Order: sequence, then C-alpha cells, then structure tokens
Amino acid sequence: MILRRLTIIIVCLTGILTSLAAQGSGGITKDLLGSELNSIQTTVPFTTISPDSRAGAMGDLGVASSPDVNSQHWNAAKYVFNKDKAGVSLAYTPWLRNLVNDINLAYLSAFYRFDDKQAISGSLKYFSMGEIIFRDMEGVETGEYTPNEFAIDFGYSRLLSEYMSAALVLRFIRSDITGGGSVDGQQYNAGYSFASDLGLYYQRPVGLGGMDGEFAWGLNFSNLGTKISYTEGSDKQFIPANLRLGARYTLDIDEYNSFTLAADLNKLLVPTPPKMSTNGDTVLFGKEIPNSIPLSWIQSFYDAPGGFKEEMKEIMISAGVEYWYHDQFAMRLGYFNESDTKGNRKFFTAGIGLKFNVFFLDFSYLISTKGKNNPLANTMRFTLGMNFPEGKKRR
Repeated sequence: MILRRLTIIIVCLTGILTSLAAQGSGGITKDLLGSELNSIQTTVPFTTISPDSRAGAMGDLGVASSPDVNSQHWNAAKYVFNKDKAGVSLAYTPWLRNLVNDINLAYLSAFYRFDDKQAISGSLKYFSMGEIIFRDMEGVETGEYTPNEFAIDFGYSRLLSEYMSAALVLRFIRSDITGGGSVDGQQYNAGYSFASDLGLYYQRPVGLGGMDGEFAWGLNFSNLGTKISYTEGSDKQFIPANLRLGARYTLDIDEYNSFTLAADLNKLLVPTPPKMSTNGDTVLFGKEIPNSIPLSWIQSFYDAPGGFKEEMKEIMISAGVEYWYHDQFAMRLGYFNESDTKGNRKFFTAGIGLKFNVFFLDFSYLISTKGKNNPLANTMRFTLGMNFPEGKKRR
C-alpha cells in the first residue's frame, strides 16, 4: 500500500524539510560534520507544536511568560501565580496549509487554583492528519482513513516559597497513523506512550527607574516518557523529550501601559544520529544510540557527531515582545530560529489579544523567512477562553 501523503506529513512534522545528508564518511572530519544535515528524529512530534495563539505570536515561547490558562504546555508551575481562580480555553490551528487543507490541531486546557499555594490543571491536544487514501501497488484504492494523535495531561503545581513554584504533569499519548492497516505486508497498530513533565518557575517584583516591574525565569522538562512502536517486534522510537529554559521581564510603564521582553532556549533530549560507516556497522563519529531512556536524555548533551559545535546547533531560540494597553488590548511580535542542519525552521510571528471582562481572544500569524513555499508559512492560530476571578483579592 502507498502512504505518500502520510509520509510527507510525518517528514514535515519532524523538521526534515530538506534532503538527508549523503551516506559515507570518506574524507569527512569531525569539524565538517557540524555542517552536515543531521536532524534529530522522533515520533509524535505534534506534542511539541505550540498550541496557543499568545505563545505562537511571541516566537513559540512560554516557559517564563506571565501565567495564563495555556501554561500547561509550557510550564505548569506558573499556574500557582495566576491572578485568577480558574480558567478554560480552546485553541485551534489549521496546520501545514501550504501542503494540504485538512490537517488541524486543537487544544483544550483548564486550571483551578485551590488557594495561593496549589493548583491543578488539565489539557487535551488533538491532532488530525486529514484524510488518507490507501492504494495497492497497482494504484487501486483500497480504503480511506483519517490518522489522528492525541495527548491527555493532568498537572499539579505548588508554591515552594514566596517567589518559586514547581509542577508535575502526567501525560498519556496515543498515536494512530494507519488505522490498523498494513504497509508492504507489515501490520501497523496504534502506538502508546506515558510521559511526564517537571517544571520550575520563579517570579518576583523588580522595578526599574521608579516604575514597577517583574522578573521571571522558568525551567521545564517535558515528554519524559516511554518509547512508541507501531508494529509487533519492531524497534521502538523516542518521543520528543525536551528541555526548555527561559526568562522574562515585564515593565509597567504606567497604569495603562506595560511592556514585556522574553526569550526561551529549547533542546530535544533525544540522541543525535551518529555518523556510520558505509556498510552501517560501525559508528565513526558520535555515539551509539542507547536503549535506556534515562541514558538517552543524558547522552543527548554530548553525542553529536560534530562535537560541541553541533551540540550548540541543536539549541532552538525563541524571542518575543508583548505590549498591553489597559490590560484589554495586546500586540505581540516574535522570532524563532533553528539551525539549518537541524530542521531549518526560521520565522517571524505576530499577533493580537483582546480581553472582554472574563473572556479573551488571541490570534497569531507566522511569517516564514523561507518564503511562501515553506510548509509552515502563513500558519494562523486562534484561541478563545474564559478566566474566572477570585471571590476575594489575593494577599
């Protein structure tokens, strides 16, 4: 059976938007390896897609941005510092519209803060890959299916001190990309994984020039979990375990205007493919991929075939700004950068936000630096939500 369209989708989602590096290593030195294409490959990459419009408008960052209802994806530890008692939101993203018109990402999130010290949260991320037509080797249609993946989260966050909090998130992931069909005689089934997130968040007032301000930093380990397999007896694949570190500074210019600068550093905790000999039997540069999942997280910091130079290229950078007027209207800008050899995603983002009493509406738009032909170009995100304020003012 031919799954041409499904293959295109998976390739795009894993960031392999250019051809793979040529095989063989004759005459290649370790210094040159850092310039070769060597993308880290995982399954269920939808779990790393920025789901909400606010973060999407600021260059896909959020580990240290001010707490909101969508903090579950970025850093659940922020929920304890949320000014509202509870909140719920629904986000929708038409994905890869430059390729097809029926791939969509939906994200539902909610939180409830018991008091000033603890909160619970939950989310559902659903990714639909659109309709896939199965054909045999002669091109005869044999059936249709809509591949889909989803992740369900439950989180708990707690205040550790006046300025710091921590959170634990438990996640169940289900990925069904064939609907139980077979490809070239191989039976495929849905894949499952259990994972967790560990987050830390710190914020405190830091004024500047007589104006009120706030400094914050965040750290989040996400998708620390089991591998996924779609066939019986096959090698299992890593899910996108990830480390995100970021900081933010917000300055209240006056009672109506505030301005925020933020930045995130992001790295997959997944082994880098080593450089193999021509026959594929010997590791020439880098390290053999371990079977142990915890060891793979540690090894991801020092296993790149190109050494330290290549390791640095595996760090993705997000930077963004946010302006609020009277806590009712927001404008946002951002930039995301990924190395040419690790996926080559580079884009600007922009968006707006509106608040109407307890309701809020956010929109973001992605502008690819690679032009309109990039699969990510012109990506739009929409988020609608509600926040429920405290019955009494927090201390």
